[in-house]
Amino acid sequence: MEEIVHENKMGTMPVNKLLLSMAVPMMISMIVQAVYNVVDSIYVAMLSENALTAVSLAFPMQNLMMAVASGIGVGTNALLSRALGEKKQNIADITAMQGVLLNTFGFLVFLIFGMFGSEAFIRSQTNIPEIVSNGAAYLRICSIMSFGIFAQLTFERLLQATGRTLCTMFTQSLGAIINIILDPILIFGLLGAPKMGVAGAAAATVTGQFIAGCVAFILNLKINKDINFKAKNIKPNMDIIKNILVIGIPSILMISIGSFMTYALNKILIAFTSTAVAVFGVYFKLQSFVFMPVFGLNNGMVPIIAYNYGAKKEERIHKTIKLSVIYAVCIMLLGLLCFQAIPDKLLLLFNASDSMLEIGIPALRIISLSFIFAGISVITSSVCQAFGFGIYSLLISVGRQLVVLVPAAYLLSKLGRLELVWLSFPVAEIVAMLLSILFIKKALYKVKKNMA
Repeated sequence: MEEIVHENKMGTMPVNKLLLSMAVPMMISMIVQAVYNVVDSIYVAMLSENALTAVSLAFPMQNLMMAVASGIGVGTNALLSRALGEKKQNIADITAMQGVLLNTFGFLVFLIFGMFGSEAFIRSQTNIPEIVSNGAAYLRICSIMSFGIFAQLTFERLLQATGRTLCTMFTQSLGAIINIILDPILIFGLLGAPKMGVAGAAAATVTGQFIAGCVAFILNLKINKDINFKAKNIKPNMDIIKNILVIGIPSILMISIGSFMTYALNKILIAFTSTAVAVFGVYFKLQSFVFMPVFGLNNGMVPIIAYNYGAKKEERIHKTIKLSVIYAVCIMLLGLLCFQAIPDKLLLLFNASDSMLEIGIPALRIISLSFIFAGISVITSSVCQAFGFGIYSLLISVGRQLVVLVPAAYLLSKLGRLELVWLSFPVAEIVAMLLSILFIKKALYKVKKNMA
């Protein structure tokens, strides 16, 4: 094993300064991503409400792509950061390349799905011809061209794992900005481009992802000196792959459960009206302004905790967790106030009809009651992942979405009042928060024993 001759900043810099230096660039890039999500849907909504619904029905599968790429990235990130903290350079180098290998396999799976399964997936949720046609076209492009998102998340995670979050901020922002620029051009056929409609939104998305992935790859080669990229390390190493997947699979399943939840709720809501599905899709775009900064905070926090776990620096771990929870709750509180105060103005960004406003205003106010509880559970769940206890994170997610949210939404829908369905969100987040407190205590107890 080659020794790392210098101490990474994650083991020496004051914790609050370190957390902010790691997290703020990620939070900024995530906010840019949220802007892209909203702008993308605003342009699609200009086509028609059915076009917006089509994109909403495609979202669960898009989310599943993100789940696979992000979950493998989480496993790679945590394992790599821990190896650096333990001064195991060779393990860190191999881990990086095994992460690249795993995400390449992930891309191939979704390539096949895009070619043969896109239309069937949309038809499983609705039989409205316009929605099926638009949804299948959108999803087919996003799946077949998913190489970009897999490359982007793979190489951004490697930059994050070694503390280079400014680079990640740049690549994520670049991809989102390219997407925002291309959206109106490809959707409406501006500047001589063909008018592609909903398919144009998909083309803009995959183009931005591909360019961001290429830039992230180049930055790793040129700037990331904590990892030595060697071609020989791409050969499958089953021990490393197993360790990545032990951490990553719970993360994949956790996000995948979100895809199932969205799919199930779309089916529940469309029984009332397709407008309810459009409202749910709009909510997911808007809530990204609240959750994305917290996810950015997570991305900055995880390598700090993993590194200091490897370096056996318990005090730094506890301080990082405490500060992260405080920052997350503050962000969620701001989001709650916004959703309560101006839900109508938020919906009007998406060309909302009177019926959409009638459904959407109470929906946003009720669902946003869950934000404060979610802030706590999101952070603690990621802490468990950083320690390698991904199963705890999985159980929290299962409890929130499968055990509580979907069944509650289904039962409340049987009462015949759409507004009652939205109550399932705050109920589920309270359960998730209680589970997260239980599991973080168990994780910290085990970590203390391991570092003794």
